[in-house]
Amino acid sequence: QVQLQESGGGLVQAGGSLRLSCAASGHTFSSVGMAWFRQAPGKEREFVAAISWSGGTTLYADSVKGRFAISRDNAKNTVSLQMNMLKPEDTAVYYCASSVDGSVWSQAKFYGRWGQGAQVTVSS
Repeated sequence: QVQLQESGGGLVQAGGSLRLSCAASGHTFSSVGMAWFRQAPGKEREFVAAISWSGGTTLYADSVKGRFAISRDNAKNTVSLQMNMLKPEDTAVYYCASSVDGSVWSQAKFYGRWGQGAQVTVSS
C-alpha cells in the first residue's frame, strides 16, 4: 500500500511558479502510476497531470498543458508538479494520487490512494 503526503503549496502572484511534491511511503510506489488532481471551491475535483510507473508516459489536462510538468523519482519515492505561469483559475487544493496500476489515467476512479491535499492560491 502507498501512503501519500503533499507539500509545497502556498500563495503566489499570477505569472509566478510553485512546485508541489508528494512523498510516498510503501514498497509499491515504483510500480504504480501517479497523478495530481485539484479541486477549487464549489467545483468538482478535476484531473491535472499523470505519470506512468517508469516516468516514460505523461498526460496533462488541456488547461495546464505547456505550463505544468509532472515528474517522479522512484529512488526517493516522490512525485512532483512544477507549475509555471500560474493563473488565478489555478487556485485550488491539489491532491496527489496513486493509480491502481502502472498506467496513466485521467479519471479519478482509477486512483486508489489519495493524499490530504495542498492549498495553492494564485492572486491576480
